[in-house]
Formats: sequence, structure tokens, C-alpha cells
Amino acid sequence: MSVPTLERINRIFTVVGVDAQLHVTDIDSGAEVAIRADEQVVLASVFKILLVLEFARQTAAGQLDPTERVVVRAEDRLGGWGTAGCADDIELSLRDLAYFAMSVTDNSAADLLLRRIGPDLLPLLAAELGLTRTRIVGGPRQLLESMYIDVGARDDAEFVRVFPTLSDERIRSLRVLDPERTTSSTPREITRLLGLIWREEAGPPPTGALVRDLMARQVFWTRIASGFPPPVRVSAKTGTLPGLHMEAGVAEYPDGGRYAIAIFARMRQLDTRRIDVDLAMGEAARTAVELLRGQ
Repeated sequence: MSVPTLERINRIFTVVGVDAQLHVTDIDSGAEVAIRADEQVVLASVFKILLVLEFARQTAAGQLDPTERVVVRAEDRLGGWGTAGCADDIELSLRDLAYFAMSVTDNSAADLLLRRIGPDLLPLLAAELGLTRTRIVGGPRQLLESMYIDVGARDDAEFVRVFPTLSDERIRSLRVLDPERTTSSTPREITRLLGLIWREEAGPPPTGALVRDLMARQVFWTRIASGFPPPVRVSAKTGTLPGLHMEAGVAEYPDGGRYAIAIFARMRQLDTRRIDVDLAMGEAARTAVELLRGQ
């Protein structure tokens, strides 16, 4: 591994004031670039890769009908993008719940999909795939409820009012920001998961193809994808919490090269709207991949 390249990647993160963990691996050869890749990290919405993978496995096995209809009601909405932000009840299919969960990180869609596939199955899936450091603690609803409890809010309206008044120290004490008390994994295990999906080793066909297609349709481009020019294809899933920016995905080159990438950045200051952090993640991802490609 090139020490100057690792120093360059670390400088990229230092400039924007974050501490980062990174694992990038060639899906076919196993060559890797690692920075604290075996330390536990909070997954946040990156866990939706496992969620949609289990949905795809059950669909491929004939256990679920992807066209089954679901109604998203007011009591199902958790706030945010997609169905989570709708004012009225809407009806859609299970596969469209998966689409919204991946494309716009829709928490309401993810929560309903998790209920349907069975929340107890994700830890079993992680174990089956050899992800021994991956820990699943509920879904979006459970994580949101833990935040309410931790700040002493009774509902969303009270949380929105109270949260901006909290000190950085109080925010950093939230369970959702502690990998020992929330859904978590390691960068290395997340790239292992991506490799299994891209090599069609995570379930019967067409399991991997369905997950890859949905990840390719994510609308957010400012993180890993920002570092790669066309015609490199980037399929990814973001995760965001106060002070945490993360993303996991795969960059595919026209020559067939495939690189699994997992980056987890913790900001030293709890600033918002940090597009510079996102772009730094993309630059670091490209730098690591170029090292693996001998460029």
C-alpha cells in the first residue's frame, strides 16, 4: 500500500475537519486500501442495503410478491424524503417501497418494508453472510424513537423544537451516534457485503441484480459519485446523522474494473450543510481507486 497515497487521503479529510474511516477494495482481486477499516462505525441509512438485499432474496425465493400493495398512512410517516414527506395516504407496491428506501433514503418506506420482511431476519442475514461485526438494532422508527427519548421529546414537533437548543456534547451523547449502542458495522464488512452482491454471492439470481439496480438509482451524487467522471458508473447508499456523513457503494469502470467503497466521516464540529465534506469523500474514493488501478 502506498504511504504517500494514504497520507494524501488523510489530508483530504483533515482539510475539511473530519476524522474518517475508509475501505476500498477491488471486488475481483481483493486488493485494498484501508484506513481504520476494522473499527466499528454507525451505519444509519447504509443499513438499507441489507434491508433491500433481504427483500430481494425473499422475492427471488418466491416468499414475497413484489407487487403486493401497501398503504402509507399518516401514522407511518417518519419525516424526510419520498413517501415520508407526503401529506396524504398513498398506496404503492413492496418493490416501490424498496425503490424509495434506496433512491431517496425514505425512512417511512424502509420502516414499512422492514415490517413486511421481518425485522428479526436482518441479524440472521448478516450472520449468514459472515458479517460478524455487523449489529442491527431495529429500523428507522426505533432509531428515531431512541433520539426522542435521549433528548426528552414526546413527538416530532417537540424534537424539532428542542434539538437546535442542545449543546454539541449533548448531541454527541445520543445513542444513534454511538456504534456500541446502535446499528453498526465496520468499513471492511460493508465492502465485503457489496462484493457479495456484485459477485452474485448474496442470494439466488436475480437477487444481486435487483439490489444493484436500486443502488444505481440513488439520486444523491455529492459524495462518492462526485469523485468519478463519466463513464464510471457509481451505485451507492448514503447515511447521515448529526455530525456523521457516510456512504457505501461500487464504482464500475468501462474496462470491467469494480471497486467497493465504504467511507465514514465524523465531523469535528457539528456543522450542517457540509457539501465540502461530501466532495472530500468523493475525492478520497477516487484517490483510493486510482491507487488500486495503478494510476
